[in-house]
Amino acid sequence: MIPLDEKELVRKALSAMKNAYVPYSKFPVGACAVTADGEEVLGCNIENASYGLTICAERVALFKAYSEGKKDIVALAVAANVDEPVSPCGACRQVISELAPKAIVYLTNKDGSKIKRMTAEELLPYGFKL
Repeated sequence: MIPLDEKELVRKALSAMKNAYVPYSKFPVGACAVTADGEEVLGCNIENASYGLTICAERVALFKAYSEGKKDIVALAVAANVDEPVSPCGACRQVISELAPKAIVYLTNKDGSKIKRMTAEELLPYGFKL
């Protein structure tokens, strides 16, 4: 596994926030997933007038990585325009637990000054499994 610079990972998640499409909530979120070989995949939240069709940044990054054959996710950073480290929604926690179960997850705030580091298991203990 490659060594990860958490500040750089957080910076990339913050950068991904700029591409968010959030005309309804005005709540941009960015994510950066990293594979075992160091490839980075960015994602941002994308809203829709039909709210159920909205997708979170974490899922965009992970689905994009998987769709490109990048399945060995070792880290995921998530940033949002909030004062404290952002907390992923339940759906994202479940997706992280299945698609990136060994990942270190970095949660941060609007300027990257506060970072919470945790495992996928800590993020969702007792996640749903078939």
